[in-house]
Amino acid sequence: MAYRPEEENDQIITEINMTPFVDVVLVVLIIFIVTATYIVAQSIPVDLPEAATGEDVVTTLAVSVLPDGQLFLDGEAASEAVLTQRITQAQSQNAEASDVRVVIAADKSVSHGRVVHIIDLVRQLGVSRFAINIQSSATPSP
Repeated sequence: MAYRPEEENDQIITEINMTPFVDVVLVVLIIFIVTATYIVAQSIPVDLPEAATGEDVVTTLAVSVLPDGQLFLDGEAASEAVLTQRITQAQSQNAEASDVRVVIAADKSVSHGRVVHIIDLVRQLGVSRFAINIQSSATPSP
């Protein structure tokens, strides 16, 4: 009978040691985090020159209608008078009135008439490009 030490183990290794893998992944993650902060921090505020051939930025106003009918304009509570004022102000800042766009996000429980009233108000102010924000469903309804 051959002598075998107690500590000798002839079994096949069936497990993978995940510790080195986790170490490498964490180091790569830290490198990404550090480099991402340098990429964002590279923007230096400068006074940009004007050009006659430059294009104006399109102004988009976000109008939200809560279930009780209350209006919000770009995240702040607003009345119809404030909405009218902001649209008029945006149109005066842009060379063309068609550069102003409005996105309307109304709660599904808001009455149809209230949404139509907002659309009518926006169109009366000369905004021809507007959209109604929706949440797409997974299955189309018939």
